[in-house]
Amino acid sequence: MEPVLANSVRLADDGVHVLDRRGFPFERTWVRCATVAEVAKAVEDMVTQSSGPYFAVLWGMVLAAREARGLPPERAVAHLERAGELLVATRPTNNHLRKAVAAVLAGVRAAVDEGRDVEQGALEGARAGDERYRRRSRALGAATAELLPEDGAVLTHCWADLYLTETVAAAQRAGKRLRFFCTETRPYLQGARLTAETLAEMGVDTTLITDGMGAAVLASGEVDVLLTAADRVTMDGHVVNKVGTLGLAVAASAFGVPFLAMVQAPDRLAPTAADVPIEHRPGEEVLHTLGRRTASDRVRGHYPAFDVTPPRFVTTVVTDRGPYAPDRLADYYADEQGNAG
Repeated sequence: MEPVLANSVRLADDGVHVLDRRGFPFERTWVRCATVAEVAKAVEDMVTQSSGPYFAVLWGMVLAAREARGLPPERAVAHLERAGELLVATRPTNNHLRKAVAAVLAGVRAAVDEGRDVEQGALEGARAGDERYRRRSRALGAATAELLPEDGAVLTHCWADLYLTETVAAAQRAGKRLRFFCTETRPYLQGARLTAETLAEMGVDTTLITDGMGAAVLASGEVDVLLTAADRVTMDGHVVNKVGTLGLAVAASAFGVPFLAMVQAPDRLAPTAADVPIEHRPGEEVLHTLGRRTASDRVRGHYPAFDVTPPRFVTTVVTDRGPYAPDRLADYYADEQGNAG
């Protein structure tokens, strides 16, 4: 049976339905977004996380096309472009939102060029974007699984959805026996509620640790590899991921544990880390856990949602075309040219 989080965003006649991950797995509540603005609000408010925002943006763009019914093609396209800007701005660090918007706009523009319906073009673009993301995630998972030990322990941080499920599924097909340590991932506890739950659904031996235990577990010799997803990888090998990744990578380096970072492709629009906007969320979020305040009102919070791991702490960047050393990421696109030829 496929894990719940593998299909947590759905398009329906009455809008986009998004599984509210803020209460998962204790609650299975779906939030209905009737407009593209409501989809943007749901993404911004962390209703959906990990790869969920990518799919929310795909189907949110279809809602934008519905909103543009009756408009001349040029005005309809302009409406979708504005909707795309709104959606991308919700979580600017992960460039998958931009790719989701681009997929739908490509479908729309193709439909306009052919004299076809804008809404149908948006739906075709969204379906193509959905299929492409899933296909590339399967390739990424298979490439990652090949690098994992036959029988060993993996430490991960704030990692859920298709990168996770496809890697585990590929490892299981290969007969590998993996155990996972999951950090809880404050302040939203994605590791505890999403990653660990998904691994347990898949029958994986799973142990939860607090964020502060990562270095100690790496020092203990119990862990064979540190493995995380990446929200973005720059062309010079910097890994941008959930805040806390940097500390784990530094500790892994200190104790001789390889760090593998997963991303479908390095970002050609981000030559260096300076080209990646780091989202800062309201500090108030750090002062709460699962809706309960954990510090007095005399204390303020600070919440950079992502951190940047320099390439010297990254062993391998795994892509949908296989592994690359962090200083050889340009080869990913050289391989693309070779394949095209």
